[in-house]
Amino acid sequence: MLKELLYQAVDWTAMVHDRITRLNDQFEGTLSDKQLHFLVIGILGMLLVFLIHPLFRHLARTNHVMVITWIYVFTLILVITFSVEIGQRITKKGDMEFADIVFGIGGFIAMFAVFAVIRAAVLGITKLIRRRKIEPTK
Repeated sequence: MLKELLYQAVDWTAMVHDRITRLNDQFEGTLSDKQLHFLVIGILGMLLVFLIHPLFRHLARTNHVMVITWIYVFTLILVITFSVEIGQRITKKGDMEFADIVFGIGGFIAMFAVFAVIRAAVLGITKLIRRRKIEPTK
């Protein structure tokens, strides 16, 4: 499933890139590829700021900082795994394989799931112990 999702994201990105380039050409735009990247990524980045900032403020206000941490780390993992594979391609010190990216991301998700279960158990046990200490003995 993750593999298909990543392939769809790559396909969608290529489609959007082609569409923007065609629009630039159709309207006899004089923007270079670099200028288009500057504008499109700049606008996309600001749209993401306007969407994500309120979400993170809400999560922080409602004590869901771990969700913010997960989103941030997941984003870093995406960048790192793609960077490693691109680096292997450029340096020819390994094979650039999409499956490596999928397995790397899958490893993070699996390990985080184990961490989340252990964390939930520890927090639950801690809460039970605190309740027992607060409740008067009968």
